[in-house]
Amino acid sequence: MTKFSSGTDWTFSDIERAHDHIEQIARDLFGLEVYRPQIEIIHSEQMLDAYCSSGMPISYPHWSYGKAFVREHTNYRQGRMGLAYEIVINSNPCIAYLMEDNTMAMQCLVIAHACYGHNAFFRNNEQFKQWTDADTVIEYLAYAREFVLECEEKYGVEAVERILDAAHALSMNSIDRYKRPADKTKAAVEQAKRERRDYEHAQFNDLWRTIPPTEGAGVGESDGYSTAIDPEENLLFFIETYSELLDPWQRELLNIVRRMSQYFYPQMQTKIMNEGFATFVHYHIVNEMHNRGLVDDGFMLEFLASHTAVVRQPSYARINPYALGFSMFQDIKRICEQPTAEDREWFPAMAGSGDWVSAVKFAAYNFKDESFIQQYLSPKVIRDMKLFSINDDSRNPSYVKVTHIHDDVGYRNVRDILAHQTNVNNAIPCIEVVDYRKRTDRAVSLRHISYDGRTLHTSSALQTLDKFKQLWGYDATLCTVAHDDGRLLKRYQTVD
Repeated sequence: MTKFSSGTDWTFSDIERAHDHIEQIARDLFGLEVYRPQIEIIHSEQMLDAYCSSGMPISYPHWSYGKAFVREHTNYRQGRMGLAYEIVINSNPCIAYLMEDNTMAMQCLVIAHACYGHNAFFRNNEQFKQWTDADTVIEYLAYAREFVLECEEKYGVEAVERILDAAHALSMNSIDRYKRPADKTKAAVEQAKRERRDYEHAQFNDLWRTIPPTEGAGVGESDGYSTAIDPEENLLFFIETYSELLDPWQRELLNIVRRMSQYFYPQMQTKIMNEGFATFVHYHIVNEMHNRGLVDDGFMLEFLASHTAVVRQPSYARINPYALGFSMFQDIKRICEQPTAEDREWFPAMAGSGDWVSAVKFAAYNFKDESFIQQYLSPKVIRDMKLFSINDDSRNPSYVKVTHIHDDVGYRNVRDILAHQTNVNNAIPCIEVVDYRKRTDRAVSLRHISYDGRTLHTSSALQTLDKFKQLWGYDATLCTVAHDDGRLLKRYQTVD
């Protein structure tokens, strides 16, 4: 049998043969359940194009994608950036794009990494199972592209882009974070919307407009004319559902944007786990290929050089998700096989169990970054990565204090702080609709909940209001309130 070697001299039959070996090892070593892999070999221009359309194989047209392509293409041609070795898509079949310039060693690495590491994570992790539908995403993307193109032809490119621009600006605040989307057919959703609009029209009386509002009503407080609704965190969903001004095609554009935002939400929640698990899988698969005599030493030297570069944690830089995730999964394996007294104290149920494969898969499939770190970040990984915490108080910029180091209390606090930082919801401002005056001027009240004293930048708040008003069609106010006692911190309002 000819061993796989390093270098760019490979054929498609080599790729197919390598995939067959990797698939067998993935089943023997991990028992992975994956979507059917679909490998596409592409060149640099196609990889750049995939970069600029969120890594998807098909997308609706928008000027921002072209702008991103020109920027990335210029940087690549001038040597200021490199390209990814692969892009993998959470779909069924699971599509993996491999660069044609990759060496054979890199092709094997990325097949193991993408087609089996990421693929298994997409199929089995609870976040992806709850929030995404891999079976239909490609079909939906094709529908979205066709629909946007038809709208551009009927209503004009500028009219479509105005809606998409505003929707994109609000897309990060148009995600259902804490509730599972209802499994309704399109016909059922449209029927519910019609019934709701018919009811609201029947209840509307223009005489309410002549009655002055009650002074002193705060954010979220009824003034007698506002509509009582549960706080709605999904801004585009609110506009799509309650707007009286949008045409059906405009509502559908909002629906497309928010559905795509929801699709990427699990990836935002599991960056460390997803990359760490895929790296852990490719590391063990390629090493097993060497153990079985499928690759030569030159292949392994190139693989180890690339793998080491991926999991290196630079000093004084933000945490490398590949490095942290891989270290934690490696540590789970170590704790199962060779636990120390410290491990037995911190992880009594897992330490010495011997079944590291089940432990690794359980961790990968049942958590997100925040809870994964809370559950599995060990003192050894904290020491190995030299993690500690500092208090950098914005109210006193000249004073920085190291608050937690490598001791029992420090380990737990470092773990808590790091978990808090990886919670994606802390990076996206919590802005929700609290009421709207449907009986009078249909003005909307938005509320931003401030945590840890963080407030919105004035320009960002006004831009959010501007895009919201552009889609809603009526005035809107935005109030920042403290999360602990609800006191008003700042108030913004749209200006004509």
